[in-house]
Amino acid sequence: MIEKTELYINGAWVASSGSELAQVINPATEQPVAVVTMGTAEDVDKAVLAARAAFASWSTSDSCVRRDFITAIYQAMLRRQDDLVEAISTTMGCPPHIAASIQVAGPTEAMGQYAQRAQLMDQEQQAGHSRIVREAVGVCGLISPWNYPLHQFVAKVAPALAAGCTMVVKPSEQTPLQDFIMAEIFDEVGLPAGVFNMVPGFGASVGNAISQHPDIDLVSFTGSVAGGVAVATSAAPTVKRVTQELGGKSPYIITDSADLKAAVNYGVDNVMLNSGQTCSALTRMLVPKALQEQVVALAKHRAESLVLGMDDEAFLGPLSSSIHRERVRSYINRGVEEGARLVTGGIRQPESQPTGFYVTPTLFADVDNSMTIAREEIFGPVLCIMPYDSLDDAIAIANDSDYGLSSAVWAEDTESALVLAKQLRAGLSYVQGAGFNYEAPFGGYKRSGNGREYGDAGLHEYIELKSIQIA
Repeated sequence: MIEKTELYINGAWVASSGSELAQVINPATEQPVAVVTMGTAEDVDKAVLAARAAFASWSTSDSCVRRDFITAIYQAMLRRQDDLVEAISTTMGCPPHIAASIQVAGPTEAMGQYAQRAQLMDQEQQAGHSRIVREAVGVCGLISPWNYPLHQFVAKVAPALAAGCTMVVKPSEQTPLQDFIMAEIFDEVGLPAGVFNMVPGFGASVGNAISQHPDIDLVSFTGSVAGGVAVATSAAPTVKRVTQELGGKSPYIITDSADLKAAVNYGVDNVMLNSGQTCSALTRMLVPKALQEQVVALAKHRAESLVLGMDDEAFLGPLSSSIHRERVRSYINRGVEEGARLVTGGIRQPESQPTGFYVTPTLFADVDNSMTIAREEIFGPVLCIMPYDSLDDAIAIANDSDYGLSSAVWAEDTESALVLAKQLRAGLSYVQGAGFNYEAPFGGYKRSGNGREYGDAGLHEYIELKSIQIA
């Protein structure tokens, strides 16, 4: 049993002012693997005080100094890849080889990419008789989710460090261990005291204390729409900047000229990866009505070929918790009740995995946009196959959503796909089976949030622009 009984504040491991502990459960074994102390609002106050004290020197440090620290952090992450993989795999239930490839390798490289971006803070622009300069926004409160914990940690912390911000970080209580490793790394490389502070805790206490704190200048939150609304509401009285990466119900248009097998396999794999617990998953597969049954057959074959478990053959692990599994099962029941055709999967515990919070890859066909499963984020391995009559109809169905995080198109060729992708109201679009790009901005439209992460745009969220008028 791992025990984490201290917080990281002002460059030191310190006891919490409270006594509450939280058990961390391994979703694959249903057994506790760690006990983690839960911080308090008083701990947030201490962390903010440390961050505020460190801000003056860190924000005015030479960009090369920040570059070198980020490079050292990146190199330490490479050395501790195995530790990071184990931390995420055991708390999320992600098969280790999947955790290594999608949960750790990408974010590690992204951390390294922000080393050079520190020097973007030195850029100045002349506009008439004014000089425009860049300054760090201030003390940041960074609240990460459980489903991609290191991915979102890096998305927030790396640009904040590069910009010269100081911060208070709150990991999810479900998956906190990688943040402890990162705090150890920051301590190891000698990051100045107070630049990075970590206070694990529950959203209602620590998350709320961060959101409403008058000495925090920016809050970045990743999570549910309800959580994002709560954060924004809590932050509003202090008029701080709020960035949010929230939910999605992303459409994937396959045209009648696409390579059908390749397109369908890509779509099924996209949804089932990370056991469907991906906000940008392409959970609405839009297909020509005349081809729906071919798509259903291909998708069924692909979904049923995917292995569940935690070994090297597995593609899907369990869901994150028993509560979340019941939530996903309730959506599957709702889909059946509303008349969608259950092609494969369902609510039964998989025979191959009698223990663990598993849900079998589930496909629905004959889904229309009036159904709950087509409109609400299920956050599990559930794919809706939706027929359309024409490409104009497909675009209309795709954009008829409260969300606008991700989207995709597979057509005859790239140019044909781009024509459609540009009509989709989403912040991200994958064309012809493309993968995620850490150099490009990530974020959504509508209720999927505001602001962008990764790439140069991710840095811009942590910047204040100052215009200096020169006589």
